Amino acid sequence: MFTYLDPAVRKRLAAQGTLFQIDSNGVVVGDDQQGLSTSTISVLGPIPLPLKLCDTEVKVQWYACVHNTELEKIEKLATDLREQNGQKSFATLASFMSVNSVLVVGDPADWKNPLVRVHSSCMTGDVFGSQRCECGPQMSSALEQIQADSQGGLVIYMSGHEGRGIGLWAKAATYLLQDAGEDTYQANRSLGLPDDSRDFSDAASLLKYFVADRPLRLLTNNPKKVEDLTSFGITDITRIKHVIGVTDSNRRYLEAKQDWGHKIDLEDL
Repeated sequence: MFTYLDPAVRKRLAAQGTLFQIDSNGVVVGDDQQGLSTSTISVLGPIPLPLKLCDTEVKVQWYACVHNTELEKIEKLATDLREQNGQKSFATLASFMSVNSVLVVGDPADWKNPLVRVHSSCMTGDVFGSQRCECGPQMSSALEQIQADSQGGLVIYMSGHEGRGIGLWAKAATYLLQDAGEDTYQANRSLGLPDDSRDFSDAASLLKYFVADRPLRLLTNNPKKVEDLTSFGITDITRIKHVIGVTDSNRRYLEAKQDWGHKIDLEDL
């Protein structure tokens, strides 16, 4: 079962090529989740999606992607809710699913060295416009740069990465600890949490599907992100500095990133 989709609708989407499965190597392995390994990723798309972020307008093709372990976890719960006519309870299912997004700019068939951003979700920065971090400006700038680039490229939006993987509730607590004098990494440790617990394995699988074996340019200041993607088989990466959105409100936060190993120069701050 592909949760939230009636089986007849699922078959219709599969028949038109807008619902399919890829394995960890980015290889299409089927068009129906049923009977496939939970290690595969279900992909819905392409979906035309005109975007406007700040002053950036860009037309992308959106792909919604979910790891099939997420679907397996809630299959029985979804069935039980349907049997109980528990429509109001269906909203609780969303908390079990981490749905990543791929925003494709241009035609992947023409790519030789696309520009790529693997962006961790940030409710406060991406949605609320918080200036305690630079996430919102990074997202907007990435799309603007990709649209302006002759190669085109894509953004992979990792929805399970809030607060470097600790979640929004814990992230809120770290903000209070930071206001009491700790930096962003010290605050994680005070909560007994890792400095960075993000998993980029699904991002690597999606890159293998969309970029294949071509080189790519990755918009990031974080060498660890390059190392993590490399460990999952994405080996031809050129890191492109992506410092933007520096304010008085986030300078201390960026200095902590710099101390942790991010490639941010003194003059960038």
